[in-house]
Parts: sequence; structure tokens; C-alpha cells
Amino acid sequence: MSRLQHVLLWVMGIFYAASGVIHLVDPAFYLPMMPPYLPWHLGLIYLSGLAELVLGVAVLVPATRRVAAWGIILLLVAVFPANLHIALHDVPLGGRAQGFGVWNWIRLPFQTVFIAWAWWYTLSSLPVRPRAPASGYEAAAWTPGSLPPSGSGRG
Repeated sequence: MSRLQHVLLWVMGIFYAASGVIHLVDPAFYLPMMPPYLPWHLGLIYLSGLAELVLGVAVLVPATRRVAAWGIILLLVAVFPANLHIALHDVPLGGRAQGFGVWNWIRLPFQTVFIAWAWWYTLSSLPVRPRAPASGYEAAAWTPGSLPPSGSGRG
């Protein structure tokens, strides 16, 4: 993984984990975002917050990274109707008297950016380079990408 991918991975993980905590601590902030046709508003807010928290942490763990990244993609697809509801109805958030107008619409395409960002971490990582032998005949006969010499105990 490149340095940029590593930094962006941590930014993404921390962002989702922090967002999840905010969902759990202040669910009332998210209530206006909920489309009226969805049931169990408060429960869905807690569920999405828990998912964000767990996925944000899990994407930072190499063993769970790919599954967590797919989970983030599914979560982003699942919450898109709420984002569309905000844009369609200019829903005011955070105690404001009115919504953010055109900015709600500008925000919608960024979901694809967030999905692509998470998708980047679903790709299988670069293969691990085999460890070169320490010394002796094996070191002279072995090159990266080749099989170790027969009888070396490594094949």
C-alpha cells in the first residue's frame, strides 16, 4: 500500500468511526434526515451509527479491511435515500430554520467519490515479495520472482 493509500485509509476509518459515535451520542441531529416512508427512525439511526463505528474501526485492521470496505460501500448505498430526501425537501439540519439548498444537491454526487474511496480498499493488495535468502549458494542462485533452488528446504 502506498503512503497516500495508508494516510487516506486512516482518514476514512477515523471519519466513519467518529461519525458513528456522533450518531450514537446525538441521534436527534439525524432525525430530520429520515424519509417519512422509512419505519423505526431512531432505531435506524442507532443501527447506522453502530455500523459506521464498527466499519470505521474494521477497515483499519488488515484482516478485516476488504470486508469492512465492502460494508462501507453497502452502508453508503443504504443511506443514499436519506441524502436524496434532504435534497428533495431542503431539510433543515442542526436546528437551522432552512436547509442548505443547492448544496444538498451538490453533495449527492460525492457519494460516488466516497464509494470509490472505499472500493479502493476492496482491491487485493500487492503480492508480498518473497524473503531473499540470507547468504551462501541460495543467495547467489535466488532472484526475486524465481523459485528457491531445489533442496533448499523452502520449496
